[in-house]
Amino acid sequence: MWILATLIAALAQTGRNAAQAGLSGQVGTVGATAVRFFFGLPFAALFLLVMSAWQPLPAISGPTLGWAALGAAAQIAATAFMLLTMRGQGFGIATALMKTEPVTLAIFGALFLAEPLGFARLAAISLAVLGVVLISGAEWSRANARSVATGLTAGALFGLSAIGFRGAILTLPEGGVILRASVILAIALCLQTAAMLIWMIARDRPALAAIARSWRISLAAGALGAFASLFWFIGFALTSAANVRTLALIEVVFAQALSARLFREGTSPRQLAGIALIVAGVALLIRVA
Repeated sequence: MWILATLIAALAQTGRNAAQAGLSGQVGTVGATAVRFFFGLPFAALFLLVMSAWQPLPAISGPTLGWAALGAAAQIAATAFMLLTMRGQGFGIATALMKTEPVTLAIFGALFLAEPLGFARLAAISLAVLGVVLISGAEWSRANARSVATGLTAGALFGLSAIGFRGAILTLPEGGVILRASVILAIALCLQTAAMLIWMIARDRPALAAIARSWRISLAAGALGAFASLFWFIGFALTSAANVRTLALIEVVFAQALSARLFREGTSPRQLAGIALIVAGVALLIRVA
């Protein structure tokens, strides 16, 4: 189930990213980031309302809110560091650095949630991450220390956000997997929407007006974002966050194959080696998970 949930989440996230990319020129980078929270929250709330008609909502405790707040804050901070890295070094290097997330996730999971960190599991994660680094095509000779630091920080913060969300789901005392995932999703989006709204009212009001004018595509991005996040959270409820985010690296292979087919882009020996490492890492992970 966690494999299926992860693959669905990765596919939906690809659609959301495409919608957000189209928005960047209209509402700015911060505005495009905020859209996933502003327009995702109504869909998450509606789904939770439908779920509550079938089964009672679980009790929300202080630890639940604490873990959810950690995940929400870390995700916003990770996005900020990601944008800094992309501004300084470009997409290839930024992507490769941020995709170190599964390694930090495995370490954080062992430290904070007492999840097992065996050699085979860590080897599978490392293989897949190394594959992404190779397939990225990044010119590492041009990378500077500051951008490497911000990129690794972004990856670590994305990992910490996943740990926060999984921790919040595990604190819920009752309810099915989908119900618990939808509860934490609604809580996280409420916190993130409030934080982004306060920030934009204080620092970037023109972007709020631009978001309102682009509400149609923003609505699509929000719906896809909420759908993707729901399935990420379902995956987190079923297995460790490191397993979920490592399997998600397979989307890099899909993107490479799509580029080769649609845009007739060639694949270098280095990229082929990267694809082989990602596939090997994912296959090993599924076997040992």
